[in-house]
Parts: sequence; structure tokens; C-alpha cells
Amino acid sequence: MSTVDLSGRVALVTGGAGGIGSAAARRLAKLGARVAVLDLDAAGARRVASAVDGIAIGADVTDPATMPAAVEQVEEELGRLDVVLLNAGIGGGQAGIDDALDVGRYRRLVGVNVDHVVYGVCAAVPALRRQGGGKVVVTASLAGLTAMPSDPLYTLTKHAVVGYARAAGKALADDGIVVSALCPGFVDTLLLGAAKEEFDAVAFPLLTPSDVADALQTVLAEGGPGEAWIVQPGGQASAYRFRGVPGAGGQLPPDVVLGHV
Repeated sequence: MSTVDLSGRVALVTGGAGGIGSAAARRLAKLGARVAVLDLDAAGARRVASAVDGIAIGADVTDPATMPAAVEQVEEELGRLDVVLLNAGIGGGQAGIDDALDVGRYRRLVGVNVDHVVYGVCAAVPALRRQGGGKVVVTASLAGLTAMPSDPLYTLTKHAVVGYARAAGKALADDGIVVSALCPGFVDTLLLGAAKEEFDAVAFPLLTPSDVADALQTVLAEGGPGEAWIVQPGGQASAYRFRGVPGAGGQLPPDVVLGHV
């Protein structure tokens, strides 16, 4: 696992009260960063922030005003912003492939898993530019790289944020802003819900939040613009190798930057 020195740096973590978010906030603090912990669970955010000598922000990431306000608060209270982990996420909770779609729950899913990532990047970029660059990591999933038939809607949202991170990473690279996606396998958190018992019954290996924090540390140290990093139980984080796509003159390389048509 690579190391990175974040002394004098400031990080913002969304979904910071939960399993991965809490582990990430603690890891960032251990690496030297001052950490702002944002979560809908304001009490949970305060607990984690207190543990890392950071600040807590209780807010709903689906509200378009939340991320701009959070970035403004971080700069005012901590003086700068260098690292952003857009980690807040929820499961689909419904099939999303028939006429029983609960539109309200679907919109909530997209709001948390997709909209907040866009709001977060748009809000953070001006602050990161003021520091001459920075890092943005989006917590995606292996479901952003392959199909997960057990939760098509979750798969949809994670594919969306992986694609967004890949494109935004290339678009912002010249500004010194590195946007990457982190795609862990199944992690032992409350997000698993009832599936946790099924995994335990067959001794299916799960990642721990600490494993994901290890991967985050590696991405911060080694991640390049627009990369998607995977981590599975017992393995080290590594950059996923995307295949190219067919082009007019043959196969395009996987990192080709396409202009407007």
C-alpha cells in the first residue's frame, strides 16, 4: 500500500458517518489532513468529526445547495480544500425492471448516488483550483464496471458515476485536479442489508471499511486522471484496464479523449 502525506491539507468526506466514510475520514486524518465530515446523520457526523478533530456538517447531499454550502464552510473554517471523497451512497431497494417502480425511491437513489457526485465536483473545482489542484475520489462499486442483476438500479447509478469520473478526470487534468473512481467489491457495511446473512452462510469473503480506506490511500498516492480503481478481498487496489472501442479506422485506445461530434 502506497503512502501519502496530507499534512497541512484539508479533506471533505460525504457519507462520512457510515462504515466506509468513517474509515476514510479516520484514515485521512491519520495521514495528516484536517477532515470535514458530511452526512445526513448529523449526530453520526459529529461523532466521527470529534474522533478526528475535524468539523461536522449535517446535510442532505441530494439538495443542490448542500455541496456549495459545504465547500464554502470548509474553506471558511479550515482555510482550504485539497481532497474530496464523494462517498455518500444508498442501495436500489427495488428491481427497477417492471411496472412496480417506486418513482420516489428511484429519484432518491439517483439523487444520492449520481446527482450528489455532480454537485460535489462542480462545487469543489473552484476551491481546488485556488490551491493549484487537488484530488477528487468518487466511491463507486464493481457494479459500476459489470452488471449486478440483483440490483439493476444500483448498477445504473454506479455505471453513471464511473463514466462521469472518467470523463471529468480527463477534462480537469490540465487544472491539476485528479478525479478518480474507487470501485470496491462487496463491503461489510449496513448497505448490504439482508444480503449479509446470505454471504455469511456461504462464507463469502467481504471487504472491510478499513480495506477500502487502504485502497483510498493508494488511489490518492497513485491514481491518475479518469482512472477507476478496483479492490477485492485479499488483494491490493489496482487501476482497471478498460478496453478500447471500435472506431472508423479500427480500435480506439481506451484512454482516447473524444471531442464533440
